[in-house]
Amino acid sequence: MIRPATLEDRAFIRSVSERTWPSTYGHIISQEQIDFMLDWMYSDTSMEEQFAKGHKFFIANLNGDDIGFCSVSKEGAENEEGENEVSNNTTHKLNKLYVLPSAHGTGSGKALLNKAIEIAKAEGSASLFLQVNKLNNAYTFYLKNGFVKEEEFKFDIGNGFFMDDYVMRLTF
Repeated sequence: MIRPATLEDRAFIRSVSERTWPSTYGHIISQEQIDFMLDWMYSDTSMEEQFAKGHKFFIANLNGDDIGFCSVSKEGAENEEGENEVSNNTTHKLNKLYVLPSAHGTGSGKALLNKAIEIAKAEGSASLFLQVNKLNNAYTFYLKNGFVKEEEFKFDIGNGFFMDDYVMRLTF
């Protein structure tokens, strides 16, 4: 089951990240970068800002246990009032998708991805894009689910750290 998350779920969201990042990124980036990024993305202030900007979070529940989450947001053209307009330039971004390692292979990641796709389509987007670390095993998950690699880039996130990612897109 997939349910919408609220700001009150931020401790769970951070907990999932803290429990998945060491196995996901521990062989790719340093523990110092993991700690920096977790604080950058999942601090109370950061979570409040994400919700305020319209990021929609969803939580996956399997057999009564919350086991993962995703976040999706509308990106694209803004009108003169600063509001997003539905146009050919409008797209959605899958910002985050993490499932506890113990729940890998249960279909929960696919269910969360499908929820993000559903939201993007319902809000008039022509595509859903994401960034994934070049060495993250999730890259093949996204390929299997129809995403195409568009580009690669290295993004300076501060403190001497970089994200070395692929940008992938699923067009509807």
